[in-house]
Amino acid sequence: MKRLFNLLVAVFVVGAALYFFLNRSDKSEGEAPVLAGAPANAALLVRGEYLTKAADCIACHTVPGGKGQPFAGGLPFVLPFGTIYSSNITADPETGIGKWSDDDFVRALHDGVRADGKRLYPAFPYTSYTALSRNDVLAIKAYLFSLPKVSQPNREADLGFPFNQRWAMGLWNAAFFKSSRFEADASKPPAWNQGKYLATALGHCAECHTPRNFAFAMDADNNLAGESIQGWRAYNITSDAKHGIGAWSDAEVASYLTTGHAAGRGSASGPMGEAVEHSLQYLKPEDASALVSYLRTVPAKAGKNPIEIDAKAPWAVAASAAAPATSTAEGHEQGLRLFAAACASCHQWNGQGQQSANASLLGTRGVNDPDGANVTQMILQGVKMRVRDQEVYMPAFGKAYTDTEVAALANYVIAQFGNKQGAAVTPEFVAKQRTR
Repeated sequence: MKRLFNLLVAVFVVGAALYFFLNRSDKSEGEAPVLAGAPANAALLVRGEYLTKAADCIACHTVPGGKGQPFAGGLPFVLPFGTIYSSNITADPETGIGKWSDDDFVRALHDGVRADGKRLYPAFPYTSYTALSRNDVLAIKAYLFSLPKVSQPNREADLGFPFNQRWAMGLWNAAFFKSSRFEADASKPPAWNQGKYLATALGHCAECHTPRNFAFAMDADNNLAGESIQGWRAYNITSDAKHGIGAWSDAEVASYLTTGHAAGRGSASGPMGEAVEHSLQYLKPEDASALVSYLRTVPAKAGKNPIEIDAKAPWAVAASAAAPATSTAEGHEQGLRLFAAACASCHQWNGQGQQSANASLLGTRGVNDPDGANVTQMILQGVKMRVRDQEVYMPAFGKAYTDTEVAALANYVIAQFGNKQGAAVTPEFVAKQRTR
């Protein structure tokens, strides 16, 4: 027992030493690239609003569907080790951050430490926000403090031991985090640096699109190679031509980012749809172009469970808009009946879609993924977002269909439009997806 105690003490001391040595903060301010939508000479609140949207703060700090007030927190994040709830970041002095000083706010974004000295969990992306300049952080704070105050107490995280020990985040930070500001690459064009700042700091793309290791830290060796989050698959957005976006044109990437749709490539939904609705659609064209230029240079990676696209799935091509190809029913009779009843009128039997370009299915990664995560979530949750004064809508069928029916429909869609006969979405998988 004594030997075990001494070992634990040794581990703690070494961990603490590593923390203080490795987690030193780089206090140099650095120089953030000048974004077209947030020039330095713009009014503080104008800059702050643009930066806040680019950082997509509202998506995580607001319960959607009109169930929560903007920025008042309470959105659950279901993680492998428990559930974390986003915090109230309105200027309410009692339940929000109204008493936080400038230094308090900067420390939270740069170092992951709250005003009371307690450590934040990396579900809050301080691991990316650390690269923001102090001026940009304070512009965001000024904008948040200009908004209505909301009195809403924060919910405590529902985590088991040892994950509920916030102090232990100091050791995690020692191993996986370095507080440092963005440094421009002088060998690259200004637009590329703007794009990198948007992708890595403000937009924190890696937080969703980069795989996590055993300790839930981002795997830098597979940056942007794709990951699963909250029951959705955040796709590979490296320059890989087969599994990433390397074969997409610049116009297609920009369109997907700012409108949520790229013809023949896919339509955004789930967390990515939220990013488009609340953040990316507001980027100035110059900033969106800069973001594309940076993504073009992200090293190509196949990622785990890579998806191969069949843009000309034979059953879909053989079908007319009004009727299915006869051979598709074998083994998918129930899915075909469900598709006929609820889906064909919008998506059409050939997957071309009508009424809205967002309804097209051919060439999308969702229908080409045998695991069926995103197709299943789309059936369960539907889509409802507003982009550029247009409503993008698909009804949710989670309450109307049983787990068996959802599985049958998902498997049919993947076989019909992705030519993936090996899809094996099960009722058990659907049941789990419902809880995400």
